[in-house]
Amino acid sequence: MLLNGRTAIVYGAGGPIGSAVARAFTREGATVFLAGRNRARLEAVARGLDRAEVAPVDVLDHAATCAHADAIAAATGRIDVAFNAVANDDVQGTPLLEMAPEDVMRPVTKAVTAHLHLATAVARHMVARRSGVILAMGGGREAIPLLGGAHVAWAALAGITRQLAAELGPRGVRALWQLSPGSPDADAADQEADTVHTLLGRRPTLAEVGDLAAFLASDRAATMTATEVNITGGAVVD
Repeated sequence: MLLNGRTAIVYGAGGPIGSAVARAFTREGATVFLAGRNRARLEAVARGLDRAEVAPVDVLDHAATCAHADAIAAATGRIDVAFNAVANDDVQGTPLLEMAPEDVMRPVTKAVTAHLHLATAVARHMVARRSGVILAMGGGREAIPLLGGAHVAWAALAGITRQLAAELGPRGVRALWQLSPGSPDADAADQEADTVHTLLGRRPTLAEVGDLAAFLASDRAATMTATEVNITGGAVVD
């Protein structure tokens, strides 16, 4: 198993992406801690997993996020993987010129704040062991109108991931960005990208997104950091 004996935290674990990643991590041997704002959703995900614990955590609260990570590290002796699947609460369907500036900036602010909080909370424990992986998830770089601040939020997340990789790499910690246009079997909120053209004629399933995350978190990807990993099926061409 790719993650046997590892400790992983999945933030936003109650959503479709987070729950898929939690399932993949568990299947690969990790003990998974599910974090999010909705306890009921987290508990529903946990019921289908062998090794999972649930804690309501608002990653916009830095002190609470750090306290949660500290408690996990104290209980397990390690934090090996952190995966960010926190939703950005973006407003879509309206041209930028017709949007209120605060609606454009809301997902950008949330994306940067959430990832900075969770990354710094877990990185302190990873650096102490000179080992760890911090993963983020977001949409692609393809040009799609009416996405509001979503594209800006994704670009900001990619930027902070590269900065983390640059500073933490010499201390044994990797940071990567998993690029996906969404999944056809996700909930209705993710169906906006259904019409996006892909070279393969399909988008990744949730299971495929989870499998890739498990690979990136494992030692098989030990030299991968500061990069976007493209699972868009050709919606984004590098």
